[in-house]
Order: sequence, then structure tokens, then C-alpha cells
Amino acid sequence: MATRLYVGNLPYSVSEGELRRLFSQAGTVESVTMPLDHQTGRPRGFAFVQMPNDQEAETAIRMFNGYVLDGRPLRVNVAQEREARRGAGGRGW
Repeated sequence: MATRLYVGNLPYSVSEGELRRLFSQAGTVESVTMPLDHQTGRPRGFAFVQMPNDQEAETAIRMFNGYVLDGRPLRVNVAQEREARRGAGGRGW
């Protein structure tokens, strides 16, 4: 089963292709997603990298958590599922 990794503290200059090449050193990269800021269209400083299995994902975490890329230490861990958002009428009370 595929494992999705969160990659944080990315330099804004890094591209999806560069991230794919970097993480391919740990195994097969199924996909790379870099969310963009809706107002500026610029990267938000984090990405998601999907690896095909837990073993390759763990290898990537060991290799790249704390890895310095363009002067910034990366934060790499298994991505957590987002909590469901409340509807427009829902209040957080």
C-alpha cells in the first residue's frame, strides 16, 4: 500500500522535478504534490511525496529528515490525514 510523506521547510525555489529526483534516491516516487498559495501562486514551502510502500517511505524518512536543501533542513514524516472541516454553518464551540 502506498505511503504519503509530508516534506516541510522546503526552499521556495525547489521544483516538483527536483524533489522527485531527490526522493528517487530512496526508492520509487509515485507522485509529488506541491500546494500553491491561492493568492500568489507561489509554493507554500511544503510538499507531499507518495512512495509505493512503507519500506521505501521509511528509507526516505531516514535519508531526508534533517537533510539540508539550499540551506534549509527538511522535515520529512508520514503525512497525517486532515480532520474533516465543518460545514459553513458549523461552529467550533
